[in-house]
Amino acid sequence: MNYWVQRLTASVMLLLAVSMLTFGAMNLLGDPLFNILGPAAADTKPESLEKVAAAKELYHLDRPLPERYVRWLGDMVTGDFGVQFGSTGQPPVSDLVAERFPRSLTLLVMAQLLASMIAIPWALITAARANRPADRVSTINSFLLIAMPNFALAVILKYIFGIKLGWFPLTFKATDPWLTRIYQTFLPALTIALPAAAVYQRLLRTDLITTLQEDFILMARSKGVSRRRVLLRHALRPSLFSFITVFGINTGALIGGSLIVESIFRIPGLGSAIVEAILREDFPVVLAIVMIITTAFVLVNVVVDIIYTLIDPRVKR
Repeated sequence: MNYWVQRLTASVMLLLAVSMLTFGAMNLLGDPLFNILGPAAADTKPESLEKVAAAKELYHLDRPLPERYVRWLGDMVTGDFGVQFGSTGQPPVSDLVAERFPRSLTLLVMAQLLASMIAIPWALITAARANRPADRVSTINSFLLIAMPNFALAVILKYIFGIKLGWFPLTFKATDPWLTRIYQTFLPALTIALPAAAVYQRLLRTDLITTLQEDFILMARSKGVSRRRVLLRHALRPSLFSFITVFGINTGALIGGSLIVESIFRIPGLGSAIVEAILREDFPVVLAIVMIITTAFVLVNVVVDIIYTLIDPRVKR
């Protein structure tokens, strides 16, 4: 129980720290009244000054920064992210999040699933053939994927599978049926998944090779258990700790990579939304997306901790 209390406390503290830093940083960018009122914010005419005063009161911009933070935090906890300062009519930020979050979530979930489906068999095969020519070729390929920038890999995959072969569409259409949108998301997800799979494969391969030298593995082999059964039934499970750890931590890196991938494949997700919001200094949108991403990161790592305890209950002791 103490383990989970400590884990929950650490998660809440992380969310609070990120929220305070982001809120403070966004308020250093300048006066949001220019986004809300346009040129009228700098006008000295009486009617313009009245609009400025009304806007400050409406959006609590006339209050001290700590008070505004506490008010914003309370609203955010209840699901009220405020309004979009940089959009005409100041529509709710929640409308933008509801529209774009499912697309980014689908992209990241598909990317992690593809990365795992590629990495685990790849690691098993190379661990079983460690230090052989096939393993050396695999090592070169994995390092190439890790070193290659996301935008370069996206362009290559888009050219091969989208332009030359025509297997996948070049752009994302939000108005298409959801199955079609998932099909359109496959190539962007593969772009994110391949470098992640290479990282997972290197870690899992190393742990598998170490596990295969343990006494209980040698005992199983001496009893005539096949190499395949040894790998799948005896070696894989105790070798998954590093893989699971990096799976959770790497979620943040994949979110960062998705910003570029969404732009290249023209997917209107949270990645493109936060870039647009930063450029127009629309800090309620930036704050909302940053907190959603941070919360998702925390939840993924909590799930990783739960998986740890299922694999080895001694972890939470």
